[in-house]
Amino acid sequence: MVFRKSNLGMIAAMVLIVGGAILSSCNRQPGYGRRTANKPGKASASTGAEFSKDINDSSKFFVAKFAEQKVGPRLKYIQGGRTVLGSQEQDIMGFRDNLERTVTIASFYMDETEVTNVDYREFLFYMGKKVSADSLQKLEPKEHVWAGAMNYNDLYDTYYFRFPGFNFYPVAGVSWTQANTYAKWRTEFVSNIIREQNKVDSALTKRQLIERGVAIAEYRLPNEGEWEYAAKAMIGTQYMDENQENGRIYPWDGRGVRNPYNIKRKGRQGDFLANFKRGRGDYAGIAGSKVNDGEILPTNVYDMPPNDFGLYHMAGNVNEWVGDVYRPLSFQDFDDLNPLRQDGIYDEEENYTTMLITDEFRVYKGGSWRDMAYWLTPGARRFAHQDSATNHIGFRCAMISIGGKGK
Repeated sequence: MVFRKSNLGMIAAMVLIVGGAILSSCNRQPGYGRRTANKPGKASASTGAEFSKDINDSSKFFVAKFAEQKVGPRLKYIQGGRTVLGSQEQDIMGFRDNLERTVTIASFYMDETEVTNVDYREFLFYMGKKVSADSLQKLEPKEHVWAGAMNYNDLYDTYYFRFPGFNFYPVAGVSWTQANTYAKWRTEFVSNIIREQNKVDSALTKRQLIERGVAIAEYRLPNEGEWEYAAKAMIGTQYMDENQENGRIYPWDGRGVRNPYNIKRKGRQGDFLANFKRGRGDYAGIAGSKVNDGEILPTNVYDMPPNDFGLYHMAGNVNEWVGDVYRPLSFQDFDDLNPLRQDGIYDEEENYTTMLITDEFRVYKGGSWRDMAYWLTPGARRFAHQDSATNHIGFRCAMISIGGKGK
């Protein structure tokens, strides 16, 4: 049989048409093509079985489309990345318990302010509907922390936690244990609100809620690495690709505690950028001075400019509990990805002669209204028993950022 060139061209064209039709039909098959969280397809890419269109249809497998993570109010997104943790200030105390090291912190969320008196009173109000009077009493802040044998702080002892004028001041007199109880309550309370908003069956388990994209991650205390990373907010020093022009001693640029000309901040040049003790017996400065912050003790959680992550009072006002167990040598043992010390493993308390090094002692950071400027540095760290309470330690909550952007 003899084929002419024209016949060969027609045959080739027919092959292309048939092949294209086959490919087209393959494209229409439900299991074909690239999948993403936002476009999971109508059927399984592995088996070809059709997905259920109804979340309540138990005869077929249901795949939810990607939904943005549900987060509660007041949380700020903290984009993770590589950073250098550790004290960048002279170690005048000689502790040597937070030497510099490079780590990577995953993205997370953090409260833009410390938990306030009114926040904590709301917690007590709802807990009062669930627990006994004795149990509720154990959750109350220790108001006596303001009193002293050689001072007259009756005003704060009596009014600080409950008087409306102090509503948006940071709660104090709360232990590490109480702060964790608050975080668990907040998780449950906000989760119930989100369920109601999304009209989700209250009988669904946590796993089912996660699969449907309507569960929130847990509120918790930030770990020490997260807290220090968020406080330094080094994104404000970055230029070009991954170059950072300078480090930070405080949550702002410069070596001082006043607002300089060379950074864009709220307030006037020369204003203090933190609420702290300026010197022996000097908690506020001279009356009538423009740089007197007007507060002798803590101040409103929105006073002072936020750092570059939008977080207020990451230095001064009140110290803040973090999740970590304290060990002097943590920096030697930490993982370099999302470091956290949950217990004394690798650095057991038997290695120390003091009774202060146990798994019941927790780290707090940030400095407070009664601390000198040295303690305002994010790398500084101190510790206290998890059941102790003082007038200079408060807390804020954090939450993981659940991976995936729908890609």
